[in-house]
Amino acid sequence: MNENHTRKLLDNWFNFKFRLLAGGIAVGVLSGFVVVLFRFVLEELLDNVLIFYHYQLQHIWIIPLWMILLVIAGWVTGVLVKKQPAISGSGIPQVKAVLQNKLQMNWWKAVSAKFLGGTISIGAGLSLGREGPSIQIGALIAQGFSRLLRKSKTEEHILITCGASAGLAAAFNAPIAGVIFALEEVHMNFSPLVMIAALSSSLVADFISKEFFGMNPIFHFANIGAIPLNQYYHLIILGIIVGVMGIVFNKGIYAFQDLYLKMTWLPAHCRPILPFLLAGILGLSMPVVLGGGNNLVNDLVTGHFQLKLLIIILIVKFLFTMLSYGSSAPGGIFLPMLVIGGLIGVIYCKLMNGLIGEPVLSESNFLILAMAGYLTASLKAPITGIILITEMTGSFSNLLSTGVVCLTAYMTAELFRSYPIYEVLLERFLHQGKGFSATKTSSKVILEIPIHHGSQLDGILIKEFKWPPQCLIVSVKRGSQEKIPHGDFILLAGDYLTILTGDENAPYINESLSQAANIGTLA
Repeated sequence: MNENHTRKLLDNWFNFKFRLLAGGIAVGVLSGFVVVLFRFVLEELLDNVLIFYHYQLQHIWIIPLWMILLVIAGWVTGVLVKKQPAISGSGIPQVKAVLQNKLQMNWWKAVSAKFLGGTISIGAGLSLGREGPSIQIGALIAQGFSRLLRKSKTEEHILITCGASAGLAAAFNAPIAGVIFALEEVHMNFSPLVMIAALSSSLVADFISKEFFGMNPIFHFANIGAIPLNQYYHLIILGIIVGVMGIVFNKGIYAFQDLYLKMTWLPAHCRPILPFLLAGILGLSMPVVLGGGNNLVNDLVTGHFQLKLLIIILIVKFLFTMLSYGSSAPGGIFLPMLVIGGLIGVIYCKLMNGLIGEPVLSESNFLILAMAGYLTASLKAPITGIILITEMTGSFSNLLSTGVVCLTAYMTAELFRSYPIYEVLLERFLHQGKGFSATKTSSKVILEIPIHHGSQLDGILIKEFKWPPQCLIVSVKRGSQEKIPHGDFILLAGDYLTILTGDENAPYINESLSQAANIGTLA
């Protein structure tokens, strides 16, 4: 029976490319509609909440009632997280855990709880983004689709990656960035097979999103030109600044998570009450910092904020984001991160123009560049940063300058040995445990491991490497050819290993072989 299952899995692996493409399209349709609905509900709710804050200033007697309602909303959110711990935070680390076979979830309970919890948290004005929940919702929809059609574990994991890609595409109208992020950050390799399926999901989801929200990009920038070459030294300085500030952002997230854990006097399900109450106070005093912040970015372009006010907004937005995310309320950090980066860019521009004595530097340009660099420093994903900002702004005139800032920010983060935020959040999530159960079944899975130049596997015979137990090298993909390996087969950089193993061994084998195939792990 076990041999039949293995044979069937291998047959499917070599013949399911077109079926996977069709599955990716189906996942794009399903995830796209759900994420579009989530985005629509969030935008409508947050807009009405902001209007209601203006109404409260004219009818002060409503304020105490609103605060009581916020306390109830925070408590309900905490109860949802307590019953479904995997919906806490952005959800991206949880998706990575599922793909690494370190976590299993009841997909329909998780998606309904994430939808409701995210709507309450972000709709009430917490400084959280919709992109993380959208990615997790898309991944959960894909997982449910796979389970209902009884897909193999390998195909399910690929479709989950497709769902994550579709979720980001629908949330930000950024289909290419959705694919790059899903491969670079979630799936952790650029398998051509996975890329085609994820691209189909992302394009379909983006099409659905544009049908509902129109063709305009998320951020509205007009008349953005290329930065003159004689200003490129500013890009290096800006890249270093946002690189350092991106590290500070990551450290702040971890510190506030630890701070909440130290509040033993406050039950875990009551922690979200704190940022909900703060949202109520800020809604009356500084409503510009509420929500993810895409409206704030548009205001930075069209408005004329004084330098002191920009610094105050930056500090408040930063601390509010830390307090919101640290409470485990469902919501992402992508959008707040972009807003904080944009504020840094505008502040830098105003300072430099003040020193020069005339408006030489373009605030719109440096806002875009700082957003991309800040995101890169935190995620350690420069390609995602460049493509995402390009698609979200609709401007392709500053690809070179964006690349310079992102490269500088990335190398700054490397210099200080900063780790990607989602990898650290995943480790912290799994370390806390909270009753999560890893997947333990007798099914087989297929892993794809790319070999990098200069790694331990580059240029050696298969028999020369000590392979982990319970793994079988099924094939080696070299270019467009599938080769059946043997002991004297020489592995080369650029090869993709197709590994067959048991579901329970997949996390260890994937981690050990990925280390051996990656140049960064060489002694």
